[in-house]
Amino acid sequence: MKRQKIRRTLIFFSFLLFPITIWYFSPYLIIQAASEHIMNGSFFVFMSMLVSSMFFGRAWCGYLCPAGGLQECVARCNDKNAKQGWRNYIKYVIWIIWMCAVIVTFILGKNHVTIDFFYMTDHGISVTEIHNYIIYYGVLLLLVLPALIHGKRGACHYVCWMAPFMIIGSTIGRFLHLPQLHIEASAADCISCRKCSKACPMGLDVESMVKNGLNSKCSECTLCGACVDECPKKVLKYKWRWK
Repeated sequence: MKRQKIRRTLIFFSFLLFPITIWYFSPYLIIQAASEHIMNGSFFVFMSMLVSSMFFGRAWCGYLCPAGGLQECVARCNDKNAKQGWRNYIKYVIWIIWMCAVIVTFILGKNHVTIDFFYMTDHGISVTEIHNYIIYYGVLLLLVLPALIHGKRGACHYVCWMAPFMIIGSTIGRFLHLPQLHIEASAADCISCRKCSKACPMGLDVESMVKNGLNSKCSECTLCGACVDECPKKVLKYKWRWK
């Protein structure tokens, strides 16, 4: 449980820093920068998510994502499990349309290609003017409403524009047989207490995944380890996959 206290502290402080870091996760600023042939902070952040996920899956979502920290706070208001299924594919539709917009904008952009990590920030800080708070609270509303209406991490499941980078990265890592962190389960030792499912911040049916050997293949798992720490029989554990 100590690991979960550390994880929750990290993800909560990440959310507190969101007014400073929000532009580095902006799906709009990367388009604006692309129109000027500038590789900005969000470009490098998204690319780092893609590369790191080849080895660590969606651990970023579980330990450092400010949007995840906000939604875990919202879970105090609505702790039911968000419905899975076709809704999870909404974020891929959003991501594909957005990526097409970035690519087309870059192709039609002007000037020579340059790098400006702190593009459109004031000394690296995102929200520095009053009108920027309108955008900031609009983004918070976008993240909060799905979690309030649908349940645990609703925005992560349905509308997150960052998750596909990590899901694609994880897929590439498996294809290339890179060492990759995942959660492994010993189904034979499971006593069906369902504590793992109740502990999951993403609202996943962990017990069912354990019995069907799907833990390491679940694209919605953020590797937070809550199920690992909650299991009384130590059925679940972190492990590196080398093939």
